[in-house]
Amino acid sequence: MNLFSPLPLRSVALRNRIAVSPMCQYSATEGRANDWHLVHLGARAVGGAALVLAEATAVEPRGRISAADLGLWEDGQIEPLARIVRFVEAQGAAAGVQLAHAGRKASVHAPWEGGGPLAPREGAWTTVAPSAVAFDGLPPPTALDDAGIRGVVDAFAAATRRARAAGFRVVEVHAAHGYLLHQFLSPLSNQRSDAYGGGLENRMRLVREVVSAVRAEWPESLPVLVRISATDWVEGGWTIEESVELARTLHPLGVDLVDVSSGGLVATARMPVGPGYQTGFAERIRREAGIATGAVGMILSPEQADHVIRTGQADLVLLARELLRDPYFALRAAKALGHDVPWPNQYGRAK
Repeated sequence: MNLFSPLPLRSVALRNRIAVSPMCQYSATEGRANDWHLVHLGARAVGGAALVLAEATAVEPRGRISAADLGLWEDGQIEPLARIVRFVEAQGAAAGVQLAHAGRKASVHAPWEGGGPLAPREGAWTTVAPSAVAFDGLPPPTALDDAGIRGVVDAFAAATRRARAAGFRVVEVHAAHGYLLHQFLSPLSNQRSDAYGGGLENRMRLVREVVSAVRAEWPESLPVLVRISATDWVEGGWTIEESVELARTLHPLGVDLVDVSSGGLVATARMPVGPGYQTGFAERIRREAGIATGAVGMILSPEQADHVIRTGQADLVLLARELLRDPYFALRAAKALGHDVPWPNQYGRAK
């Protein structure tokens, strides 16, 4: 097994084990994709990646991180994404989408605008969370009641139906980086005393309900992924041991691969960022939970990516910043590692 071994996920056969990690572009209008998203995602498909995952796509308007996030909360958002799916798939890549709800980290400016909270005159909205505990200086959220929780589950299900209508073949549930589902998992942000708070089983309940709702709407022949943060990197927070247990419970629900990241819940957490700093989490979950995993985070070279796969640390590598620097990383990696892979006909003279 190596970086250029095919990876079967149900009926989807990935041509290699390189995926485009979901990366927010903060460039949509009313949740609709545009030419920027087409070129951004399409270029990485042309560049040889096997799986191209569209950025965190909000399942309801209040679940957006910013007002410029992609969305799938209404039917008018389907065709702009379908246009991108058609192009990505025509290049031999599988098109996927990450469905997300930002929870208490919503209603903020884009990063290059400072990332701070929107003002009322700028269209700010009330955020929601498991508990009324604010994140890093943002306004306190409203704690979701039972009806609100049901609404979140229903919103994920409806967005899944729209994702399929757009032609996506892979769907990923975003339960990482301090967003709503992660907020329910971590005892630092979840201070509830009902069936959705307290012990691990209760804190995992919403993630499991969302995954079950997504799986019920998604064709049995197509894969479901879940992105998690393996640890909060903070004492008393979500842990790798809990991540292993969560992964064990997700597999029987029809999850095919756990995409393993970390952090995002606590702004002041000290993370030992460096090449491959999260791959050990992916390896442990893969080994102890018996489920396929994806590794992400500071995977920078073909040799490093290949090593992750060859040594069984993960089944898939997801690249983010390196693919921003080089959309053609997969083609370059194939050459560096001695694999002869097809190039687009239009680029053949450069091979």
